[in-house]
Amino acid sequence: MVTTGLPRQAASTGTPAAPAGRRRRRPLTVPFLFLAPALVLLAVFFLWPAVTAVQLAFFSYDVVSAPQWVGLANFGQMMQDPRFWKALGNSGLFLVLMLPILVCVPLLLAVLVNMPLRGIKAFRVMYYLPVVTSMVVVAIAWNYVFHQRGVLNWLLTSLGLLDEPVQYLLEPGWALPALVLVESWKSMGYYMVIYLAGLQSIPRDLYEAAEVDGANAWQRLASITTPLLRPYVAVVLVLGAMDAMQVFTSVFVMTQGGPQDATMTLGYYIYDSAFRRFDVGYANAMGIVLWAILVVFSVVSYRTTRGRMVSA
Repeated sequence: MVTTGLPRQAASTGTPAAPAGRRRRRPLTVPFLFLAPALVLLAVFFLWPAVTAVQLAFFSYDVVSAPQWVGLANFGQMMQDPRFWKALGNSGLFLVLMLPILVCVPLLLAVLVNMPLRGIKAFRVMYYLPVVTSMVVVAIAWNYVFHQRGVLNWLLTSLGLLDEPVQYLLEPGWALPALVLVESWKSMGYYMVIYLAGLQSIPRDLYEAAEVDGANAWQRLASITTPLLRPYVAVVLVLGAMDAMQVFTSVFVMTQGGPQDATMTLGYYIYDSAFRRFDVGYANAMGIVLWAILVVFSVVSYRTTRGRMVSA
């Protein structure tokens, strides 16, 4: 009796058996079934609110009565609203003051904690600890620091740098820089970790070759570290700009937009318009403007840093 090596059922029916190496194809719907829960959550908590916000920007809506179509009236009101321009200017000041801090200081911290020193992991945890701390808790703690009888005034008067205590959060010239310091201090650990990931991806051979050639630490930082970290700098620029333009919690807890609207940011003014004055349509119109500013800045920053990376 001659055996053909085919399965018994295939041999009896005369149907050719499938090759051993060929796998059965899965339907194209299977990946989407796995993605369905995440897609549903994305649609419910992001897509639907975003579409609704865009729609309400063209309506007059006070939560109580039905929305009324007003077209571009909310955007026209925005152009004539001095508080809107004040809030936009303050957000721009946050951007100008915070971005250099968030780009430069975390880089120096990352270089420091990347050194093979004893106990360096403890320093990494210490620098990152403000990131995982609630912004409300951070703002309350810094309220005591900036108080007229707080730690900062005590230290500066003890050193003879101040003749009398300063009310930092009650003076227009000091309030916004104080909030910039708080926001930057809380976020520096996050951007330090981004830079640290970039530093640990740089081959050590480059530093060893530079040391052989006689380059000191600052020369190695300028000629090796900084050029190779440009992609990470681009990420920090975009994320830092988004953080600076959306400052809200510290303003809400520490100053409520005062004094004299000196710390009124665009994010806080949107909240004030929607939940205090119940002008939801106008607040959504300002939200669209804020979103457009962030998109434009992200595109410009990406193209600029990409061009520098290509030229390098």
